[in-house]
Amino acid sequence: MQPSPPSRRSFLQTSASGFGWLALQSLLADRSFGSQVQLTTPHLAPKAKRVVWFFLDGGLSHLDSFDHKPRLNQDHGKPLQIAGKKEDITGRTTNAILGSPFAFQRYGECGKMVSDLFPNIGSCVDDLTFLHGVHGPSPDHESAIGMLHGGSLLQGFPSVGSWAHYGLGSENQNLPGFVVMGSRKRMYRTNGFLPPVHQGSPFFQDPARPLSDLVMAEKIKSLQQNKMRAVGQLDRDFLKSSAQNQIIEAAIANHEKAYVMQDAVPEATDLTKETAATLALYGVGTERKETDEFGRQCLVARRLLERGVRFIEIVSNGWDQHGDLKEKHAQNARAIDRPIAGLLKDLKGRGLLEDTLVVFATEFGRTPNTEGGGSKPGRDHHPWGFTIWMAGAGLRPGTSHGQLDDFGYFPVEGAVDIHDIHATVLHLLGIDHERLTYRYSGRDFRLTDVHGKLVKEILA
Repeated sequence: MQPSPPSRRSFLQTSASGFGWLALQSLLADRSFGSQVQLTTPHLAPKAKRVVWFFLDGGLSHLDSFDHKPRLNQDHGKPLQIAGKKEDITGRTTNAILGSPFAFQRYGECGKMVSDLFPNIGSCVDDLTFLHGVHGPSPDHESAIGMLHGGSLLQGFPSVGSWAHYGLGSENQNLPGFVVMGSRKRMYRTNGFLPPVHQGSPFFQDPARPLSDLVMAEKIKSLQQNKMRAVGQLDRDFLKSSAQNQIIEAAIANHEKAYVMQDAVPEATDLTKETAATLALYGVGTERKETDEFGRQCLVARRLLERGVRFIEIVSNGWDQHGDLKEKHAQNARAIDRPIAGLLKDLKGRGLLEDTLVVFATEFGRTPNTEGGGSKPGRDHHPWGFTIWMAGAGLRPGTSHGQLDDFGYFPVEGAVDIHDIHATVLHLLGIDHERLTYRYSGRDFRLTDVHGKLVKEILA
């Protein structure tokens, strides 16, 4: 059997006495070397250079946050009568309409109605673009999350962050190009069938530390370098014997990246250099217990964006309120409202919002009718109409597109599905969603599959 020819990585790694991987770092920033992507320049003139994607895991109630429906309070307790009403998910949902327990008020010059859950985000509405006619195909958490992140109800498809990294690479050779904060769920950061180099790096899995295992175990740097040299040689030998396996190449690249991240990540996540005013803007500090954890993630995200990280997802957990909606939604909102508004204002103040895309999404909304009843009612899953908002690069600020019926159940105009959201996000990054493909299992795959259209109404 003829040995496989060496890959470009292994050729460089075997040069310079087996220390070629240090020089390789400059090449890893070039997506044409570090991955199999064929896109050498953006298809379109990009409006956004980077993305922050907020995800509220569990299902934020659109009816209690950004889509004001006075009819719910007017008809509170009456039976919900609407043509085409879907079957309830849990079997515990009643037909009684549940009025919102939160008051709404107008914000900004655009006069957008926002609930008391999000007064700080409300102060930013003139910079936000709301999509009120979003609908999805599944009321199940896992499949709906899969659709929102990977464009498929099935598991194992690459996440939107992986697709963005595959298409555009990273601008910083010493930091990951795709980062996910605040969750251990792999589906948010999975590369699926894309090359493993496009998998997201998990930050803040431990709230106390941005990233695990950053501190050097050895007492002196030269000892670590000797170990890395030995490990590198073992890796190269294994790679040769495995016919240049893509997964092994990715593991080697991870070792290389981890080495330089020992210096780059502590610098990027060091908040001691931030002013007291900035820390307060994000709600960071021991005296701000409710917002400190999420605020740190948002502030670190800004610092990573400044250093060239392409795509950052920040996850807020615990929004699945089948009961006790009033207390739990309020508790969750208090943790994220100030930090998210702080990030928006900070990006704008630094001139970064004009070429940064911010997305605020959840896998589905909540029903207008009551689940659970009693003194602490909740709402069931509702994918047939809900809200996603965006801000920043290439968008029409202070606008709302789409509308649900008076009960917040079905779209009556401006319906937008998840594939349309993905197509629009890629477009703003300079990528034609129909041309960004990856060959796998005998066919060309896209994030938008065979669907997706631009939501042109929200584009500047």
